[in-house]
Amino acid sequence: MNPRLAAARALATVLSGKASLGSSLPEVLGKVEARDRGLTQELAFGTARWQPRLAGLADKLLQKPFKAADRDVEALLLVGLYQLFHTRIPAHAAIGETVGCVDKLKKPWAKGLLNAVLRRAQREGEALLAELEHDPVIRVAHPRWLQKALKAHWPEHWEAICTANNAHPPMMLRVNRRQTSRDAYLAELQTAGIDAEPCAFSEDGIRLASPCDVYQLPGFAEGRVSVQDEAAQLAAALLELAPGQRVLDACCAPGGKTCHLLEREPQLAGLIALDLEPKRLLRVRENLDRLQLNAELIADDARATERWWDGQPFQRILLDAPCSATGVIRRHPDIKLTRQAEDIAPLAALQGAMLDALWPTLAVGGILLYATCSVLPTENREVIGAFLERTPGARELDLPNSFGLAQAHGRQLLPQLNGHDGFYYAKLIKIAAQPRDVNS
Repeated sequence: MNPRLAAARALATVLSGKASLGSSLPEVLGKVEARDRGLTQELAFGTARWQPRLAGLADKLLQKPFKAADRDVEALLLVGLYQLFHTRIPAHAAIGETVGCVDKLKKPWAKGLLNAVLRRAQREGEALLAELEHDPVIRVAHPRWLQKALKAHWPEHWEAICTANNAHPPMMLRVNRRQTSRDAYLAELQTAGIDAEPCAFSEDGIRLASPCDVYQLPGFAEGRVSVQDEAAQLAAALLELAPGQRVLDACCAPGGKTCHLLEREPQLAGLIALDLEPKRLLRVRENLDRLQLNAELIADDARATERWWDGQPFQRILLDAPCSATGVIRRHPDIKLTRQAEDIAPLAALQGAMLDALWPTLAVGGILLYATCSVLPTENREVIGAFLERTPGARELDLPNSFGLAQAHGRQLLPQLNGHDGFYYAKLIKIAAQPRDVNS
């Protein structure tokens, strides 16, 4: 399959609201020649990254919008525009190859339309984009609801957040301290000709100057190193792990933090890795096996403690709660297409419900670390503030001031160019049991 057609088909599914790129792209990649898979991914992710800007330009070029039944043609047009304005692909090749894909769509009327629109974009696109720059949605390439939310919550930072979201993410590594030290592994990378430097905040983190295939990394297959963003790596240190503790990693998939907890403290009494979807736990098991680690994996709803909890309290709980993922847009740019303003309040309600359900499983004196990869206060400081108000036995603990921005509750990390993703942490301690906490 032509890589442009494959990218368009994956994007059409996303534009129709039926899937994310994470699920739609693998289905088409298998139909693309191996040599073209990198291009397919670049076209799909790049078009999603710049879709608000490309869609604004398309609106200026089209006489009328596409019908819902023609999402495939719309996606192909966006892929064509992305090539013209965000790649080094020669214009004649971008237009010719993209228009040529129409034959596979069985919509002959679309061929002339795409050819005319893309050729006009080649001639007039830069001028048209300049006219549209007054609209912040076009300028920063974020959907209007999100652009407004970022501006409202982060008036001094919102444009920097958008710039970071639109950049290609850096590749970060986590050194397995059970097998080697960060300094020793940096030396190995240097010997292998891979340029890297230590992360600023994570004791186990390394940032590569350029991304590479994981199997080019010394000792990857043997478990000496894993790929994980620096912000996510902070969780293990914040939990203050110690020998003999019983730990819960709620919403654990794909298992990066699960593995990091076990790497940092080999003498835990036990670690339960919980996730709602059984198929996501397969990835957790793969990561544990590669690193030669073990945890008890349970597939269930974290809120349904009556089904999966054995009544023995945990000394530490990590709740990396489901969220809007607005802090990791640069890694998952289709979030711009799939996430809507009306999603945020239900997510905040779910996060609060998970806190309420897990709190009784925490021992008195135990610590719960709440985390999201969101930059929206509705899912972060407001959730924690409301939980503290309704939970008399909960107190907030201070977090190190070396990273992020202090909030009314917790600390917020905003996505950084060549640095960490957007992330939020709040650290809670149980100072007293509630009447229902009979096992604490």
